[in-house]
Amino acid sequence: MMIKKKIIPMKKFILMIAAFALSAAIYAQPQYLKHVAPAQAGMNAAKLARVDTIMNQAVKAKDIPGGVVAIVRGDKIVYLKAFGHKSVYPTVTPMTTNTVFDMASCSKSVSTAICIMQLMEKGYIKLNDNVNRFIPDYQPYVDPATGEKIDITIMDLLTHSSGLPAYVNPSEIEEKYGNDDPKSLIDWIAHCKRDFKPGEKFQYSCLNFITLQNVLQNITGQKLCDYAQKNVFDKLGMEHTTYSPKLQNKTAIMKLVAPTAIQPDSTCLLGEVHDPLARIIGKGNSGNAGVFSSAEDLALLAAALMNGGSYGGRRILSPQTVKTMTRVPDSVKQLGRSLGWDNYSPYSSQLGNFFTPYVTFGHSGYTGTSIAIDPVTKTAVIILAHRVHPHDGGGTVRNSCLIANVVASAIME
Repeated sequence: MMIKKKIIPMKKFILMIAAFALSAAIYAQPQYLKHVAPAQAGMNAAKLARVDTIMNQAVKAKDIPGGVVAIVRGDKIVYLKAFGHKSVYPTVTPMTTNTVFDMASCSKSVSTAICIMQLMEKGYIKLNDNVNRFIPDYQPYVDPATGEKIDITIMDLLTHSSGLPAYVNPSEIEEKYGNDDPKSLIDWIAHCKRDFKPGEKFQYSCLNFITLQNVLQNITGQKLCDYAQKNVFDKLGMEHTTYSPKLQNKTAIMKLVAPTAIQPDSTCLLGEVHDPLARIIGKGNSGNAGVFSSAEDLALLAAALMNGGSYGGRRILSPQTVKTMTRVPDSVKQLGRSLGWDNYSPYSSQLGNFFTPYVTFGHSGYTGTSIAIDPVTKTAVIILAHRVHPHDGGGTVRNSCLIANVVASAIME
């Protein structure tokens, strides 16, 4: 018996191809969150109006030149507003909601930590792996009384319990090695004095995340900035998020970037990371800082984390990984740091006082940025500011707490 082949008419075939191309094009576009009125997401608009007052007062007091606040409930944006100025020197320009900010230490959470968790998912590393497994000659802590050697682990780095010094000035690296390149920096970190026994105390350290950067780069053979761009930012559709847009010639993003501090040549840093280690030694590629992002991009990331690691069909982490990442490990319960995030350490004021205790997580950055995410109420608060423009002054710590309290109290259901 002869089997007849089904022939698809040319017109129908063309329509099928067009539909496929359209769906591919839609997927390639950034899938930003839908904007709704607060009441549609179970929040009180009148209470949220207090955020305007707090931000306007901060601008008036010159705590910040300007800023952007985004509030997310579930997978919707219920509040997105810009305040003050994007630039006050050399020209005055108004702030806009799509302004891109230097995220400073928030880079540790939104990039480095997520990338490390992805490597864990792929079976490259585990939390109790010793760092010297990936970075040869990475020295252990040596007990001064007994001579006992205790290796630093991946979890020690992620929770800031490694005992590494808080920071090192680039000039110290240059003085010791005759240059200030990334290889010299990681060698210094590998051999520097450990301040205490790993896992014993909390000491916030940029060197922890520069070490994690090197772990990732030694495993993948890629720069952290390139790995994060492909596997986190682009994967999720974060259109205006990247490392050091100036050095990467990201002209579209550069048009949106807010400047930071005035430099000796009277120009402001623009599209170059403010942090000295990340800028001078890392050339923008660093585990501790270097990410630039916008409020809507970060809202997308927050929604994904509150949704078990994915949004719009784009997954960056599994649900179980997100739970593990944002939960403080039992062995360091007293320290209050989860894997790359802050839950209740002395640095966690941006989380406010009313969000769900212990499980709410977030991070803040030196430039004036902060993120707070409550996975129970599914609420996120993103505050972006550049308090270091045009000079390193002002402050955002108290205001971020005030805003978090206002937002939490506005949750009605």
